[in-house]
Amino acid sequence: MTPASKRYLHPEAIARIARLELRARAVVEGVLAGLHKSPYKGQSVEFLQHREYVRGDDLRRVDWKVWGRQDRLYVKEFEEETNLRLSLVVDASASMDYQSGALSKYDYAATLAASLAWLALSHGDAAGCAVFDDRLRASVPARTKRSQLASIVEVLEAPRAHRPTSFHPVLRSLAETLPRRGLVVLVSDLLGDREGMFQGMQLLRKRGHDLVLLHVMDDDELDFPFEGPTRFEGLELPEHIACNPRALRAGYLAALEEFLGEARRRSAAARCDYSLIRTGEPVDVALVKFLSRRSSMAV
Repeated sequence: MTPASKRYLHPEAIARIARLELRARAVVEGVLAGLHKSPYKGQSVEFLQHREYVRGDDLRRVDWKVWGRQDRLYVKEFEEETNLRLSLVVDASASMDYQSGALSKYDYAATLAASLAWLALSHGDAAGCAVFDDRLRASVPARTKRSQLASIVEVLEAPRAHRPTSFHPVLRSLAETLPRRGLVVLVSDLLGDREGMFQGMQLLRKRGHDLVLLHVMDDDELDFPFEGPTRFEGLELPEHIACNPRALRAGYLAALEEFLGEARRRSAAARCDYSLIRTGEPVDVALVKFLSRRSSMAV
């Protein structure tokens, strides 16, 4: 393990999750190695069928003989046995810098992502990672090679631009470029264009991906514990407010509950597995809760 990886791979988290299986709830192309044949299609020895070409398909699978006869593009589909393909998508926008405890929201999110990648790779599955704010900043495609964990940690530790969040163009790009169906895990505080975020998640769902949303928020954001005159400064907007927090607390908590309720409802509508995680909770505890629930829900 490299010094860089130790920052996000907490030994206590790894020890707790090592015995758990990361499974997709929906029947997706990715399943744990050797469990059963995939119900989806890929490249292997057993031809299954033709289907019409759609944007993003691998051109190497185009049947050019059919194109010559019909002047339309079709791709060959094959049945295969396959491992899980885990794509981690981590929000690195400016709002993720907030920190009231040991870890900022970004450091907590990166630790979650690195731990899930470690778990997937330890099972022989493929893991990849992308970091974004208003655009993709760094990424590595899903692979199973031994050096993949170091590559993912390098992506997570890439210099951050501290820009605002823009979900839709990032998720749309991923929907168009992820080559095969699998498990997509978005880790974010959702402080941005939520309409664009859920539109992007719908695009990923239409492409056949299983979706997970890990909603990471700081304890301060969830509890609003402030007392006495306080100056609040925006992390993604050049705005601030000086006030007595007690006067704002009731209204803030009501708005927070509406925000969280919307996130839960719209995640359910998008068939996305939603979990709210607070940064004050130990990373290993959060991971065990999430993975245990996923295992019990897996089909």
